[in-house]
Amino acid sequence: MKVAKLITLTLCLVSMLVAPVQASRIKDIASVQGIRDNQLIGYGLVVGLPGTGERTPFTDQTFRTMLGNFGINVPANERPKIENVAAVAVHADLPAFAKPGQKIDVTVSSVGRADSLTGGTLLQTFLKGANGEVYAVAQGNLIVGGLGAEGNDGSRIVINTPTVGRIPGGATVEREVRTSFGSSDYFTFNLHQSDFTTAKRMAQTINSLVGEGAAQAVDATSVRVRAPRDMNQRVSYMSTLENLEVQQASASAKVIVNSRTGTIVVGQNVELRPAAVAHGNMQVTISENVNVDQPNPFGDGETVVTPQSIIDVNQDDARMFVFQPGTTLNDLVRAVNQIGAAPGDIIAVLEALKQAGALSGELIVI
Repeated sequence: MKVAKLITLTLCLVSMLVAPVQASRIKDIASVQGIRDNQLIGYGLVVGLPGTGERTPFTDQTFRTMLGNFGINVPANERPKIENVAAVAVHADLPAFAKPGQKIDVTVSSVGRADSLTGGTLLQTFLKGANGEVYAVAQGNLIVGGLGAEGNDGSRIVINTPTVGRIPGGATVEREVRTSFGSSDYFTFNLHQSDFTTAKRMAQTINSLVGEGAAQAVDATSVRVRAPRDMNQRVSYMSTLENLEVQQASASAKVIVNSRTGTIVVGQNVELRPAAVAHGNMQVTISENVNVDQPNPFGDGETVVTPQSIIDVNQDDARMFVFQPGTTLNDLVRAVNQIGAAPGDIIAVLEALKQAGALSGELIVI
C-alpha cells in the first residue's frame, strides 16, 4: 500500500507540474547549430600510487617509452617493478569557443588491473580529437572519490569507484576549434525536442521582434534566422534572440514505465476510452516440512523421514472500475489510489489498456 501511495503521489505531482504551460527561453529549449562541445581522449600514466598500481604488458611498454623519451633505456630482458604506476585513459569535453591557455576538467580512468588511483599523479598526456589532432594537454594530481582495501586472506571492500578520478582544470587548451558562428549569413536553432508547433511558434516570436521573414521554420527541429555580418552586431543579436521566450507546444500523450524500478510517469494529455478494469491479489505460499517417524523401543523397525508440503492460496476480493469516455489523468490517479495496486500490477493494467485500445497515448517501457 505504501508503494501504491508513493506512485499515486508521483502521478499527482506530474499532473500538477505539467498542467500550466509556461514560456521558455530559446536558449533553454534549443541549441545553435555548429556550436557544441568536442570530445577529447588520451592515454597516459598515473604514478605515485601506494602499491595499488599494476604490472601488465601495455603498462610496461608505456613505461619504457616514457623513460626512453628522457634518454633512459631499460634492457629488454628486464621487467621493472612498477606497482606504483597505472595505465589510464584520459577524456575531456572541449567547450565551444575555448581559447588556447584556458583550463578544462579531465576524467582519468584505469584501463588495466590497478586497484586504486588514490594518491596518484597524471603525467603529461596529449588529448586528441576525432581528427587525431592534439587540442589539449593534461597533467596533475587526481581527486578520487572511491576507496578500496584488501586483506591478506583475500577479503576486499570497495566503496564507490576508486579506479576513476578527476582533475579540475587539469588540461590546458592548446588549439582552438573553429566554428561556423561568424562564417554564415544565418543562425540555425535546433530544438532539443522536435515539434512542428514549437518550431512555428519560435519563428513567429522572432519575426514579431525583428520583422517578418527574418526567421523561418525549416522542419520540426530547425529554425533558421538571418544574421548580421558584423561580429559585434552578431553577438548582440544572438544575445537578444536566445533570451526570447517561446510557449512550447503540449507534449504528445505518453505513459513512461520503468519495469525495473516500478516508476510510472503519465503525460498531461493521456486519456482513457471506455473500459472496465478488474484487479485482484493472489498469494501462493509453499512450505516444506520434514516429519521423522521413530520405531518403538527395542523394535526391529527403522527410522523413516517423510517430507510434507503445504500449499496455501489466498486471493483477495477483486474490484472492478469502469472508465467513462474522456477519463483524464486525475481520474486515473484516483482509480490507482482506490485499487491500491503494486507497481507490477499497475504496469500490467496499463499494458492491458493499451492492447485493448483504451489508452489514448503511447506506452513506452524502459
